[in-house]
Amino acid sequence: MIKKDAVVSMSYNLKNSDGEELGSTDANKPLTFLHGAGQIVPGLEKALEGLAVGDKKDVTIGPKDGYGEFNPELKLKVERKQFPADTEIKPGMQFKANTGGEHDHTFQVMEVEDDHVKIDGNHPLAGQTLYFNVEIVSIREATKDELAHGHAHGPDGSHGH
Repeated sequence: MIKKDAVVSMSYNLKNSDGEELGSTDANKPLTFLHGAGQIVPGLEKALEGLAVGDKKDVTIGPKDGYGEFNPELKLKVERKQFPADTEIKPGMQFKANTGGEHDHTFQVMEVEDDHVKIDGNHPLAGQTLYFNVEIVSIREATKDELAHGHAHGPDGSHGH
């Protein structure tokens, strides 16, 4: 049964409200994570609690319990000179910046103008309702190393780092 500190492997299919597939895995290459460590969106983690191997579940997750609400204040236009002069800035690039919080924030370059760059700090799925179809492939107890490192080391617990 899925509970905190269990290593879970699952296959999933993720779609948006338009029915467009956003991601998937299958039982041969499942997603493996340490349950309760915040490695998947909170709404999905909560919905998986108590499931067993072989269980299938459809889960709908609103923005609040997914990738957050879209925040227009995270769409910015900054001066090109704020980037290192020798860096080629292109749309799609991602970078981290300290916004005054505890952790750095990831931004994506949306558009490059002559002396300005438009960036967006929202997750690409922010503001979207997510539709997951999941199947639990395996569940096992986490190893001491996995608990110490705060993440799963693969389906069998082995990991080189």
